[in-house]
Amino acid sequence: MATTTMIHVRLEDSLKKDASTALEAMGLSLSDAIRVFLPRVAADQKFPFALQVPNAETRKAMEEARAITKARFDNQQGLLDDLDRE
Repeated sequence: MATTTMIHVRLEDSLKKDASTALEAMGLSLSDAIRVFLPRVAADQKFPFALQVPNAETRKAMEEARAITKARFDNQQGLLDDLDRE
């Protein structure tokens, strides 16, 4: 039997709900979607869809998220430790 591992992902509740609803209509769970996505990445050695340059609003949100993370944690290990506590 294959050994498995757990992946923890933080995302907004509304995104989880919306994605779950869309995937359910396709007969998939969030976990199913990840189990479809990651083998494609591994097999093709690329994203299974085109990535685009983020627009100004998205870039601003990414910068804000980085600033929040940097202000809250001294290093990456601090972030990972906090995720493990929850």
